[in-house]
Amino acid sequence: MKINNKEKSFKELLQASFKSNDTEEWLDVYFTRPIGLVFALMWIKIGVTPNFVTILSMFLGVGAGWCFYHTELWWNVGGVVLLMLANFCDSTDGQMARLTNHKTAIGRMLDGLASDVWFFFCYLAIALRIWNDPIPFTSVNWSIWGFLLCSYAGFFWHAHQCQLADYYRQIHLYFLKGEEGSELNSSEQEERLLDSIPKHKVGPFEIADKPYFWEHAFHFFYLGWCRKQEQTTPEFQKFFRKVKAKWPNAADMPVDFRESFRRQSLPLMKYTNILTHNTRATVMFIACLVNVPYIYPIFEITVLVAIYYYMKRTHEKMCKEMSV
Repeated sequence: MKINNKEKSFKELLQASFKSNDTEEWLDVYFTRPIGLVFALMWIKIGVTPNFVTILSMFLGVGAGWCFYHTELWWNVGGVVLLMLANFCDSTDGQMARLTNHKTAIGRMLDGLASDVWFFFCYLAIALRIWNDPIPFTSVNWSIWGFLLCSYAGFFWHAHQCQLADYYRQIHLYFLKGEEGSELNSSEQEERLLDSIPKHKVGPFEIADKPYFWEHAFHFFYLGWCRKQEQTTPEFQKFFRKVKAKWPNAADMPVDFRESFRRQSLPLMKYTNILTHNTRATVMFIACLVNVPYIYPIFEITVLVAIYYYMKRTHEKMCKEMSV
């Protein structure tokens, strides 16, 4: 892999590695992204691919979960360090892809899967850690209730929040930078891609040909991801169908229309950042370090759920009012 315009300064490369100034969080701009870029330049120099870095981040996230299972302070400090390293890797893989123009659909899926893997093991660690602890203000142990709490927070709300946050970012990038700067895909596109992959009949089933197995598996699961995002945003779907019918390409849209959408969407970008990593990781770090880890899943299903619904309601209202 080679860096595009590698004669650029570090500051210029850093700017080029951002998705956009609109969608970057201040902590990422001044901390995560610069460190991630240093790693990205190193990985590119030795020929490591973005997908390898993503998979490495998964192992670091699993290690963080193992550390958070323990109650000793230094174990938890280790968990903080490992999850921060996982996040640097997560930042690095995207920066590498943008700097080298080595973007792939599988890379995007792995990128989304990575944080799910980290947090799955962190939720599991918290559930096991509090198993024999009493529920506050009662004499009843958390036991299965802690497991159910973490399962509800992790399997249900975490997934919903990250899916919607990712979708709103890609929508914003589409109106800001057009097709080239966004990864806004539709279920219709994915269905067509899935149907185009060579298959053969095995009894009543159609199975992807062997060389295309992983490609088929990716598009099958990504199709489900797209459908869930679309089902959650009915007003945007109506609005976007009208937009695409009137202006098939983003470049065809009037500048003032694109700017109007961007201006109204921009305040919601801070909520997409809260619902993805930095805020939730910070709360989990604090909760584990002071040995009240159950605070994190409670934070997930109260504060983050409230932000999720506010963000969704505001975006849907905006799309309804901007209908063309």
